[in-house]
Amino acid sequence: MALTTDVKAELVSIRNAPPTVRVAEVTSILRFAGGLHSIAGRVAVEAEVDAEILAQRVARDLAEIYGVRPEIAQVQSSTANDGARWAVRVIASGETLARQTGLLDQRRRPVRGLPNRLTTGSRAEVAGLWRGAFLAAGTLSEPGRSAMLEVACPSSEAAMALVGAAHRLGVAAKAREVRGMPRVVVREGEAIRTILSEMGAQKTAVAWEEMRQRREVRAGVNRLVNFDDANLRRSAQAAVAACARVERALEILADEVPDHLKVAGELRLAHRDASLDELGHHADPPMTKDAVAGRIRRLLAMADKRAQQEGIPGTEAAVPAGLDV
Repeated sequence: MALTTDVKAELVSIRNAPPTVRVAEVTSILRFAGGLHSIAGRVAVEAEVDAEILAQRVARDLAEIYGVRPEIAQVQSSTANDGARWAVRVIASGETLARQTGLLDQRRRPVRGLPNRLTTGSRAEVAGLWRGAFLAAGTLSEPGRSAMLEVACPSSEAAMALVGAAHRLGVAAKAREVRGMPRVVVREGEAIRTILSEMGAQKTAVAWEEMRQRREVRAGVNRLVNFDDANLRRSAQAAVAACARVERALEILADEVPDHLKVAGELRLAHRDASLDELGHHADPPMTKDAVAGRIRRLLAMADKRAQQEGIPGTEAAVPAGLDV
């Protein structure tokens, strides 16, 4: 939750936005953090947020833009882990505010999505809409395999409207439903960085991107280390198998092994961890790795042929169980 807190702290500190952008933001907050209530037969507008400073910002914007007098009250969250929350309520003039912000249509019916004028507004207004939605119900996880930026939505219509707004900002977002609640999710690393920047969380976007790059580098190093370990393990197993076969070949052929093949076999046994190229440098006179490989191959073939003729185990029988021949 630390990243989510950082994003919201940066977004709530934004000042001096154009009036139309402030309208988009506060309307989005009311849509994603609240709803309409009926109190004593009157329509009341309420938004429940997770920070007192955000509640104060919403109340100030409502007062300055719409001339209403909101109330701020601390309320207990429905889940014990979330701690205290703050509700911003407008009871007097609530219906008028609901109409002005697009929460009610002209027939006094609740609007399930977002006002069309906001989703089709300027880029700055669309960014303000997204900023309000994130301040109201957004979360950001750390970079990694399951990294995502997510906004919980009050309805599937609101989720689809937010997805469309993201696309207008050049960001790929998807709507999905989790435990019966519609959500909008941005997953790709570059898209998360972009939407953070568009909303105005520039510092968090830079910090998130640096964290993502560090983790990718670390993951790449780990993959290389694992790859190298696997190669070393295979090389070690191959060397053990090769030496076991050479020992068995020299045992089968005994004094009948040709000198040049015997020299190659003894080189293999004397330098068990060396590569074929290194074995060639140890020879006197030096040999190429192809020459060393050819002589060892002929040594093994000759021994296996003799073992077959005599009906005894060949060189492969000497390889320890579990190793590839």
